[in-house]
Amino acid sequence: MDSIFSANHSSISCLKSRFLETSKPEISTSRNFSSSSISFSGPTSDLGAGFSSIGFSRGAMSSGNGNYKPKIVTGDYGYVLEDVPHLTDYLPDLPTYSNPLQDNPAYSVVKQYFVHVDDTVPQKIVVHKDSPRGIHFRRAGPRQRVYFESDEVHACIVTCGGLCPGLNTVIREIVCGLYHMYGVKRILGIDGGYRGFYARNTIPLTPKVVNDIHKRGGTILGTSRGGHDTSKIVDSIQDRGINQVYIIGGDGTQKGASVIFEEVRRRGLKVAVAGIPKTIDNDIPVIDKSFGFDTAVEEAQRAINAAHVEAESIENGIGLVKLMGRYSGFIAMHATLASRDVDCCLIPESPFYLEGEGGLFEYIEKCLKENGHMVIVIAEGAGQELLTETMQSTQQDASGNKLLQDVGLWISQKIKDFFAKKRKMTINLKYIDPTYMIRAVPSNASDNVYCTLLAQSAVHGAMAGYTGFTSGLVNGRQTYIPFHRITEKQNKVVITDRMWARLLSSTNQPSFWCHKDVIEDKKEDNAKIKEEGKQESLLIDSKKQADGPVAKKEVSSM
Repeated sequence: MDSIFSANHSSISCLKSRFLETSKPEISTSRNFSSSSISFSGPTSDLGAGFSSIGFSRGAMSSGNGNYKPKIVTGDYGYVLEDVPHLTDYLPDLPTYSNPLQDNPAYSVVKQYFVHVDDTVPQKIVVHKDSPRGIHFRRAGPRQRVYFESDEVHACIVTCGGLCPGLNTVIREIVCGLYHMYGVKRILGIDGGYRGFYARNTIPLTPKVVNDIHKRGGTILGTSRGGHDTSKIVDSIQDRGINQVYIIGGDGTQKGASVIFEEVRRRGLKVAVAGIPKTIDNDIPVIDKSFGFDTAVEEAQRAINAAHVEAESIENGIGLVKLMGRYSGFIAMHATLASRDVDCCLIPESPFYLEGEGGLFEYIEKCLKENGHMVIVIAEGAGQELLTETMQSTQQDASGNKLLQDVGLWISQKIKDFFAKKRKMTINLKYIDPTYMIRAVPSNASDNVYCTLLAQSAVHGAMAGYTGFTSGLVNGRQTYIPFHRITEKQNKVVITDRMWARLLSSTNQPSFWCHKDVIEDKKEDNAKIKEEGKQESLLIDSKKQADGPVAKKEVSSM
């Protein structure tokens, strides 16, 4: 790739002029730092919030006692930006450099490659005419000024938690993005998850090393659960001279990344900490979806197709497929909708019961009498409350996740016993658990593209000096999201939503809910929505009171 950085002089000059014409010039920033607030009295530069037509105020990065506080920017008409930390929040005198991309001929056709400083992405895009503008996140992408020189960067990548399709693709694209776009040559892979930091296991990474890894499942860096020792990890980062840390993992891993960022900030290190959210269950909030999810749904089709073939090939055949979904049933729901061969889908969010009128056994009997066979899909976390107390586990894995009993085996036996003893009816049940087959496959085309965008967005953010953030897709746009928003709760299927209604109409299964339950659940959902609105209003009001009069920003036309 030496040719990318050694283009002829005329093409570089032409490219520079194009970038200078289409990118917003640097504008001065004045900051008044205190222990409790950061206020702006003039236009902001690329690291700031830069709003061209609204009054705004910014929440504090630090409270004076070392505890991190979210950065909140408020504007007119109920605008709220949940901003991400920046290195200059605690290292205000850092120098900046021109982005090497402006000299990269690969981007000569791009009219305006650098992201505008004012670009933000709304969390909610469906609003009423009188609704406030609501919460926004900073748009991801390359900035005109960067806070690292290419030769200065010493990056590392770590993967933690369970396997997921796309891990190798993310690793590859981080390495290639740093190397080809920013000329970074020193990149390390941390072997074996968080433990690898202080076990001093590293793998030098170059584009040649990672060239074909996206065609393989798993992770070339190895992974593990637990092993998070903040002090040892940051000591290792400091001792090795690492200044960019890319952490790939689920909500537990991102919590660990948040703690690493806080310790890095406490020590005053120039280290950017960036997260890439990974969960095959799609249970991370805020983002549209997690990488590997599309592949998991596609691969689940193979198991469902096999179950369907088995079931329809024999009298009273039942194909039972258990899919991943510890607390969230997104894989089971989407695989069911995509298949159209499923007669019943059971997920953690939707309680069900076995016997009695309207129960699961009655529905199975009805399907067998009408069609002669049926296919059931069950998420691994569904029906756990039905297991006897002796079967329920209180143990946890190294990541703190509750160890679940195999609900697929349990419900298979329950179905067999019911029809053998109470209905004197012969059934043929085939149980399929493709969990580890799905986790281990390489990502499909859709996920490969998504992994590329996530990885490159994380690289752009770290080079621009942002830290303590997760790269994620919000309403179809790549964004930078504060760690606390990713880890505060889990994303779950809303069974009073249209998507679940579409599934019920596809399978024709009963909801296993009585009318009263549905009404109560809708009341709870409405109460949650109202509470979120109140909290948003309180957030805006408290910011106005804390920051005093809001200075209006005057921006001349450029």
